[in-house]
Amino acid sequence: MENPKPEISVVLPCLNEEDGLGFCLDDIKKVIKDNKLNAEVIVVDNGSTDKSCQIAIEKQVRLIHEKEEGYGAACLKGLYSAQGKYLFLADADGTYDFHEVPKFIEQLRKGYDFVIGSRFEGNIGKTAMSWSHKYIGNPLLSGTLRLFFKTRIRDTHCGMRALTKDALDKLNLRAKGMEFASEMVIKAIKSELKIKEIPINYYERKGRSKLKTFADGWRHLRFMLLYSPLFLFFIPGIILFVLGMSSMLWMYLGTPEILGIKFHYHPMFLSALLVITGYQLIIFSLFAKTYAVTHLGEKATLNDLYKYLTIEKAGIAGILMVIPGIIIYILIFSKWLNGGFGELIEIKNSIVALTLIIMGIQTIFSSFMLSILGIKGE
Repeated sequence: MENPKPEISVVLPCLNEEDGLGFCLDDIKKVIKDNKLNAEVIVVDNGSTDKSCQIAIEKQVRLIHEKEEGYGAACLKGLYSAQGKYLFLADADGTYDFHEVPKFIEQLRKGYDFVIGSRFEGNIGKTAMSWSHKYIGNPLLSGTLRLFFKTRIRDTHCGMRALTKDALDKLNLRAKGMEFASEMVIKAIKSELKIKEIPINYYERKGRSKLKTFADGWRHLRFMLLYSPLFLFFIPGIILFVLGMSSMLWMYLGTPEILGIKFHYHPMFLSALLVITGYQLIIFSLFAKTYAVTHLGEKATLNDLYKYLTIEKAGIAGILMVIPGIIIYILIFSKWLNGGFGELIEIKNSIVALTLIIMGIQTIFSSFMLSILGIKGE
């Protein structure tokens, strides 16, 4: 008779955790026994060179290997190899209390799809987290994620979390590094999973930390920016465009003076740069949003826009920008020709014409790129 599949899979990514792995496995086995859980324990070796694999074998748990380096790669290997209906994930360094496992599973049984721990709502050991991580790094990254993705999760980078097998299948997780922690939360939010955050305790790790403060922090921030075109492209684009356009008009219509300094046409070059750059960033935000909808499964929010913004209409809009620019250049050339090719001061008009032509060309070809991105992937 075949053994029934476990209801719960406890997954531990592991890279040289000989100091904490045995301690963690003993705790997990005790929790399983005391709470009569139908569970399997999976240790995912990510290239350990110490006794971690030997410890896993001695403790008689399921040991699998992931050759590709990275926290995310190890987690993905373990989660997709798991057989349980409920998947529990935590580090094997002794920082987490595995007696919290039943609390996580209880929330999943109540109907939540994704449960994450909150170290800041529980007790953090005096030496468990450095001052910079506790008061700067974690609050900053978690606050950024809350702002970008409109969530109330306080500790978005907590490594103790659980989710259902069905929820995992919906997330399409791909990140291979430390940013995996952010990806899981972001995609859970975007997939509209039912999320629960519960307080947990956090202790000093056993063994050497593999966390690279600035490199891993940047990976988290970069990932959040890539999944938030509003903050990465659109808002900076709008700011630059408005600043450039307003300053260009201000200098074109006169010779403004600030603190006794007169500004002639020279700053208009900077204004043109701001306008063109801002306009391109706004277009990039449309590119990113379109790709997210058609290729990453994000909820569609641009349907009404695409009903009106067709290649033909965008092309006409681009042409309407280019034509005035060309006309201005023709008039400048005619004036130069009539003046016998002498000196000609038409810098302001030339800057305006150049800006209009570049924006028009951007609009025309960007409409084709949007249509390409709008083709849904398999």
